[in-house]
Amino acid sequence: MEEYLPLIIQLVSGAVGGNLAGSLMKKFSLGTLWNSISGILGGGLGGYLLGALGLGGAEAAEASTSMDIGSILGSVAGGGVGGGVLMAIIGAIKNATNK
Repeated sequence: MEEYLPLIIQLVSGAVGGNLAGSLMKKFSLGTLWNSISGILGGGLGGYLLGALGLGGAEAAEASTSMDIGSILGSVAGGGVGGGVLMAIIGAIKNATNK
């Protein structure tokens, strides 16, 4: 279970980040369901990219022997930011195609 915990944290943080970004940027909001879905995808991607860069995320947590506060915060940050960014990108593309 401990090996999946960083991924779960990233996905949940991504959903929260996607919905937070949607509430802050009403113009790009996709609605609660699609903000969550795009946030979950972005959270997974953001956490993976941070881990690949060695800055935190699932890969860094797997490399360490246990979950520490640094890897948890890295997963939360990577997931939240990744979720918000991907939701904003998808929202901008949706708005551009609607015009």
